[in-house]
Amino acid sequence: MPRLAANLTMLFTDLAFEDRFEAARRAGFQGVEMLFPYDIPASTLRKAANRARMPVALINTPAPNWSGGPRGFAAVPDNTPLFQRDFLRALKLARTLKARHIHIMAGNASGDDAHRAFIANLTWAAAQDPDQSLTIEPINQTDRPGYFLSDFDQAAAILEQVGAANLGLQYDAYHAQMITGDALEVLQRHLSHIRHVQIAGCPGRAEPTGGQIDYPAIFAALDRAGYDGWISAEYHPAGLTEPGLGWLSDMQGTKARSIR
Repeated sequence: MPRLAANLTMLFTDLAFEDRFEAARRAGFQGVEMLFPYDIPASTLRKAANRARMPVALINTPAPNWSGGPRGFAAVPDNTPLFQRDFLRALKLARTLKARHIHIMAGNASGDDAHRAFIANLTWAAAQDPDQSLTIEPINQTDRPGYFLSDFDQAAAILEQVGAANLGLQYDAYHAQMITGDALEVLQRHLSHIRHVQIAGCPGRAEPTGGQIDYPAIFAALDRAGYDGWISAEYHPAGLTEPGLGWLSDMQGTKARSIR
């Protein structure tokens, strides 16, 4: 089974951010991801990750206001200087944290100009550090109206057009289910492009149990494909994080350790 990461932006939110690394380790996760960790000193994050022995799987490019502002600028025409500045900021942080992936946020845009801007910005970003893995992620229009990248076939075509070895697909099963109604089919169709996987329940984006997504089938498909990347828990717990971690112990075949 691939390694399991905890999204520290969404999980263990009753704790100070730097304490969430250790909480995730004790709960049974093997790594972490963070959405927009730009308000905390990089040295603080690095020390917390090292102390807990938790590798960083992924960070996002910056968003000016996570609670309701833009989600990136990579596909927004005439915003290339802002995108480049933000990407270099993300690249610096990823190097400090040794983050495996940087998720490049497309932002809200539409049309041919947006497509051309996205291609140009992705091509530029991929060239900045060929050893840094980059991802793009389709996001459903219910949760993020107007987001440019909202279809997995669209994402695959963009990846083919850019043709960069260090650029791949971020597959979020929740978004795949919301977009198509068949997360498993999306996974099977786009396995060759997938670099990072995220999971959550659907509907509701809570714990990845029950609901519309057949996670045993998802995990079995990943195993058959030899996927050896991260599977990250990116969901909003129904309550405190620990009481809802039964899915984690079931998935690993062991009882998750309690957080003290």
